[in-house]
Amino acid sequence: MTHENLEGLRVAILVAEGFEEVEMTKPRAALEAAGAKTTLVSPEADKVLSFNHHDKSKSYDVDITLKEAKANEYDALLLPGGVMSPDTLRTIPDAVEFVKTFFEEQKPVAAICHGPWTLIEAGVIKGLTLTSWPSLKTDINNAGGVWVDAEVSQDRNLVTSRMPDDIPAFNDRMIMVFAESLRPVTRA
Repeated sequence: MTHENLEGLRVAILVAEGFEEVEMTKPRAALEAAGAKTTLVSPEADKVLSFNHHDKSKSYDVDITLKEAKANEYDALLLPGGVMSPDTLRTIPDAVEFVKTFFEEQKPVAAICHGPWTLIEAGVIKGLTLTSWPSLKTDINNAGGVWVDAEVSQDRNLVTSRMPDDIPAFNDRMIMVFAESLRPVTRA
């Protein structure tokens, strides 16, 4: 477990209905425990429904709608998985643009399970090594990424993991990478 201080870091968590509950709640709790301020962003207004695998679970309060959210107001992005949420997000131009902005501004992004589907649609993974739920392997490779079967993968500011079982390693690496983004760049 990493003990980084994320005080002052603003993290957007982008989800649509059908996100995998534990892939949002556990990383969110880890980020907040490290001092980050998280914001649940969704195309849904008011509440967004999570799933536990294939079963409906709880609804969570949406902090800000996708239409109102501005990527440049956040320091980092978390993309939980589940099949439905990333599949929906990749069909929404505002969501795709929101994600793309984090890469254009070289901000850290963490995606788990099916979360990389939105990265693929945003056209940001060419040349990057990442992992995901195994069924995304062909999609990632076809988009110019390099898929690896690993508990956690990091390439530059992108952290990815495969599934809920990987959350402890995912959280540790995500917090480490997000903390690095807070450190001033030293030049020789």
